[in-house]
Amino acid sequence: MKRRIQRLSPHQNGKVAGLMMALVSLVILVPFMLILGSIMPHGERMPWLMVLILPVLYLVLGYIGTVLACWVYNLVAGWVGGIEYDAQEV
Repeated sequence: MKRRIQRLSPHQNGKVAGLMMALVSLVILVPFMLILGSIMPHGERMPWLMVLILPVLYLVLGYIGTVLACWVYNLVAGWVGGIEYDAQEV
């Protein structure tokens, strides 16, 4: 059976994508900062503010980017139809 994605919800998809990007950035940033801290010369300050700012930045930019992408998809899908895919009941 063929199915077609008619519309993507920009706000809902933006929330999910932004939060996922923020969590993934934390998974990458925390170990990176621990490694960086172990190789930094004594007396140098760790850029811990970066660990706080970057996940928030990823969340906001991920949300905005996804909202824009959903808006463009909804616009294009209105002209030419949505993405089609085959589905099968299991």
